Amino acid sequence: MLTRTRSFVLLILLAVASLSAARVLDASTFGEVPQEVVTPVRETPSLLESAPSGWIDIQPASDLAGWTRGSWPPTAPLGSPQWRVDPASGHLVCDGTGGHDWLRYDRELGDVAFHVEWRFTPVAGGDKYNSGVLVRSAPDLSVWHQAQTGDARGGHLFGNTLVDGKVQRVNLASEAASRRVKPAGEWNTYELVARGPVISLWVNGAVTSELTRAEVLRGHVGLEGEGWRIEFRKLKIKRLD
Repeated sequence: MLTRTRSFVLLILLAVASLSAARVLDASTFGEVPQEVVTPVRETPSLLESAPSGWIDIQPASDLAGWTRGSWPPTAPLGSPQWRVDPASGHLVCDGTGGHDWLRYDRELGDVAFHVEWRFTPVAGGDKYNSGVLVRSAPDLSVWHQAQTGDARGGHLFGNTLVDGKVQRVNLASEAASRRVKPAGEWNTYELVARGPVISLWVNGAVTSELTRAEVLRGHVGLEGEGWRIEFRKLKIKRLD
């Protein structure tokens, strides 16, 4: 009798476990991810580290040949010149004194990886550092895709892009897998990889943000200036098409 009772209890427990598993499967199938499930951070070497061949150095020379400065928005007048190459370090510097603009690499690209290392110059009391790294962006900024730099608020993709053929603002800040941006004064490494409909952002060791249904398949890479002094080094591209 005791053996029968134990067997019956065991069967009930197995049935309850099966139903619970089914509920979880059904929830995930219909997009209702259980609260305890956390999207893992995809830690991986940079593409420059894992596939070092085929990269093109696009770090500008002192005359900024091959790059074009544009105002942001494009209808606004350009402020005073603020982009230069530091003769001692070779770093590209935006002094942050010439208003909102961007420096665009002149060659239009399709599938591409863009490697950038950057750091802000610390300012006492500064807490809203702002700049960006761009890929697949139009010269007139009718569409653009930017990796936000900034401080801890950075490390995600946003921009004006095509959604079902119409230009819309997309901001993936709330979906960033991890906040890996280092504070002002420290070097950060970004890699934007645009391949087909996917644009991904790699920040200091991990992919943190990804746009998976991009309709804009060509454009320019570039750098944004927005009121803060920032340096860029090791600017490289790798064509993936």
